[in-house]
Parts: sequence; C-alpha cells; structure tokens
Amino acid sequence: MFKASARFAALLTLILSAAANHVFAASLPADEARIDVGGYRMNSLYLKARRPDLPPIVFIHGASANLYDSVFSFRDLLEGRADLLFVDRPGHGRSDRGGQENAFPDGQADAIADVMTKRGINKAIIVSHSFGGAVAASFALRHPDRVLGLVFLSPAVYPWPGGIAWYYDAAKVPVTGALFSAIVVPPVGLAMIDSATRSVFAPNPRPPGYIKEARALQALGPKAFRDNAIDVANLLEWTKRNSPRYGRIHAPTVIISGDTDSVVSPDIHARHLARAIKGARLLMIHNMGHKSDYVARDLAVAAIESVAGRPRDLKRPAARLEAEIARDHEK
Repeated sequence: MFKASARFAALLTLILSAAANHVFAASLPADEARIDVGGYRMNSLYLKARRPDLPPIVFIHGASANLYDSVFSFRDLLEGRADLLFVDRPGHGRSDRGGQENAFPDGQADAIADVMTKRGINKAIIVSHSFGGAVAASFALRHPDRVLGLVFLSPAVYPWPGGIAWYYDAAKVPVTGALFSAIVVPPVGLAMIDSATRSVFAPNPRPPGYIKEARALQALGPKAFRDNAIDVANLLEWTKRNSPRYGRIHAPTVIISGDTDSVVSPDIHARHLARAIKGARLLMIHNMGHKSDYVARDLAVAAIESVAGRPRDLKRPAARLEAEIARDHEK
C-alpha cells in the first residue's frame, strides 16, 4: 500500500533537526498552538474567519506528513470562508505521541475531537487525505454528532494485500527499530526525498516549493518516522476490524480518488467506501495519482460546499480537472 557510518548519520540527524527547527520556528504563525489534551500536547493551526460562509472545517493529514501538507493545499482557497483547523496527528509534526491508544486511528480521532473542543469547535466538516481517511472514518463512527460532512481524498480505509513496506517493518520493532530510524533513515531519506515526493504525485507534477512549504523533512525525524511506521503497521489490523462498520456512517460524504494512484489502490479503498456509506458520492479522476489533496483541491472545495448543503454540480469541476491533467506523465 505505502509503497555512512553511524557517527555520520547521527551527526547528519542533528544538523537536519537543528536546521529544520531554525527555519520552522522563524515562520510559526501566531494561531499555531500546542494544546494539552490530557497529559500530552497536540499541535494545531486555527484560522478563524470573521464572516464565514461555510461551517468549520477540520483537516486530517496522511502518513509521512504534518498539518502543513493540508495548509499548502487549502489555506489560500478557504481562508476567510470558514473557521479552519489543521491538526498534527499524534506523533507527527509538533504533536506529542500520547498514550498507546494513539498508535491507532481510534485514539487519534479522539485526540482530534479533544483539540476541536479546546479550540471551540463543536461540529465540523472533516476533510482527510490517505491515512487520514481511516482517522476520519473512526471520527465519524465515534463522534457522529460532531460531523457535518466528510470529504475523503484518496482514503486508505480497507485491508490490502501484501503487507507493508520493508522500511516500515524495520522501523516499527522495539530497540532496533529506533536505531534504524535514527541511523539509517535521515541520510537515506534526505537522498531520496526528491524522488519520493515526486512519485507520490505521479503522474501529476509535484508543485514548486512543495518540500519546503509542506515541511516534508519533518517526516525524516527518527521519532516521527518510527511513529509513522507503527501507524501504518497498525492500520492493516484496524481496517480488518472496523471496515465492516462503515455502513453506520450517515454524514453527507464525497470521496475523491485518482484512477492511477499507485500508493493507495482506488479499487480496494475508494470504491468500496463509496458502496459502504449510503448516499456517498464517488469522483474517480482519470490520470490522477495519490495527491488528490493538492491536484484536486478545487474539486475538493466544491465537495466541501456540497456536503455543507450548497447545490453544486461536481461533474463539471471533475471534468475540468481531468482535461487539465490529461497529459500529465511524471514518473
């Protein structure tokens, strides 16, 4: 699904961490805050609208990411139109990991519900990408009274064949996994981040400035990488137990996925989810890869408007997007 010497690696890790902290700390907006949610802190960015025309929107990012992935995609399109809450999932970005329950979508969904409460948001439209789709599904099952609508972007929500990538297996185990994440991941990840991020967007081109603006290097931090590996490893078992319950979700739902997504199979995940949730609308976009949260961001905004109760013909923006990306062929 989710497809040097020790001294040098340790030194490189320190250098990367110091550089990242220096760059990121200088640009932290005033509305970003780490909030205590019961013994640990969750980080979020809250942008309150003065005259909103849409209900509050909560964004849940995917694997190997942080809240700035969603900020990069949606802030310029939605700021001022709604109260926007971007959350670092537990163990990602600047959020603490918290207890063992946060290694599963259920714990993460509850943590996000706590952040919403602390930020003064009672109900919201939940927008999720990839792994975040499982957290959003859990949220809808565990906190249905707080969901006004759901927009799933390339969701990872069902069991899949083949297990997980070898590097997740290596990182998740005790002791040696921590060593692997600290010694091997930073230098190798740094060397591969350009090609890796391009492949996630493929066949669509990666937008300029993505690695910097989405703060993608945060995912190479030893703790973040290992927590992410544990998340992905636990997701498979979680989907086996919980995917039969998706039929209990009754919120207005739109699912957007690409038919050339090589990271999360649209046939295994998006199509099944659309069948499971009564009334869900599936938009399968031809020649779109995994990064629907960016490539299909205009369509996603239309979907948000739709689940908010606005009359929107989603076929037109979907057709327009397909025409725009028809010739994309990035590898």
